[in-house]
Amino acid sequence: MKLLYRAVEWHAFAKMRMHTGSTITHLEDITKELGKLMRNFEASMHTQYATMELPREAEARKRRTKNTHPKSGEVRQAKSLNLFTYKWHALADYVPAIRLFGGSDGFSTQIVGLSFHIISF
Repeated sequence: MKLLYRAVEWHAFAKMRMHTGSTITHLEDITKELGKLMRNFEASMHTQYATMELPREAEARKRRTKNTHPKSGEVRQAKSLNLFTYKWHALADYVPAIRLFGGSDGFSTQIVGLSFHIISF
């Protein structure tokens, strides 16, 4: 339950529109704790649960490999939680980005999109 609470707390602080020094420091601390909790959760998942790919994932893999390996893809493969993805790596970049650009309402890609629209006429 602590992991779920920290994930919700991190999300709430990360999406704040205005930050103070104390909220940024708290977000930084929550980010570190969330990382530790996720690593502990991932370690416990390997020993407690045997997870398999979804049936639709197995079917997709079967379709992809039917020409190259006709017999592969008939059995669902084991899957594990992968924390080595960009979305987990990017959590550490939120606090520096907020310090550099401000809250999430302080910057937008809308101007860039409008400039391409104007140029295309």
